[in-house]
Amino acid sequence: ALAVVLVGNDPASQVYVRNKIKKTEAAGMRSVAYDLSETTTQEGLMHLIQQLNQDKAIHAILVQLPLPLHINSHEVICAIAPEKDVDGFHPVNVGLLSTGKSGVVPCTPLGIIKLLAGVCPDLTGMHAVVLGRSNIVGKPLVHLLSQANCTVSLLHSRTRDISSYVQQADILIVAVGKPAMVQADWIKPGAIIIDVGINRIILTDGTQKLVGDVDFAQVKNKAGAITPVPGGVGPMTIACLLENTLNLARKHCVTK
Repeated sequence: ALAVVLVGNDPASQVYVRNKIKKTEAAGMRSVAYDLSETTTQEGLMHLIQQLNQDKAIHAILVQLPLPLHINSHEVICAIAPEKDVDGFHPVNVGLLSTGKSGVVPCTPLGIIKLLAGVCPDLTGMHAVVLGRSNIVGKPLVHLLSQANCTVSLLHSRTRDISSYVQQADILIVAVGKPAMVQADWIKPGAIIIDVGINRIILTDGTQKLVGDVDFAQVKNKAGAITPVPGGVGPMTIACLLENTLNLARKHCVTK
């Protein structure tokens, strides 16, 4: 069973949680939702996590981020038992990933690696450029791509002349949260582009549209392969969440 904890009323988080629960149940797994109010205290959330850690019927725990500002996200992540940490954010799982050992891999980076494998089964020697150094996407991807024998460049907001690095990329993964930041003249012909960004923009007629961090309309004609937004990385993230949940449940059955 997967326990999903949502604190507060963030609309995007509510949508993510609904989709995760729906897909979990569609896969034949049990999902238990905990919807907590915006005023939930740090102590109250930590108490719930400890209860879930001790509940033998719960095999995986997901606390939806971001949390309200008055709650320390790092302490919450550290409170989740590593063997139930379905997101792979606990320092123990982060350490296992960084040293090439078996642990829980964060869902979005894992989904990205699976997408790349579908286009190019052998990534050996390719130059992978990761734009964005978050703990959720960028940093775990560096380790996964390195393990796949890529040469990896990690770019961020303080990188000088970002476009010059991007132009060298055989593989480009973008997760910065800036609509259409990456333009076609940045792209090496035939490069594989993974767009992790999800940005809501308002069009001239007042309607809203979801777009990525890459100018899809222009870049698609130059790239060898590119993921759309929405519908690219998002479904793979949920698929890997289900895979992680199943693997944690199997380990629980073996060790109990």
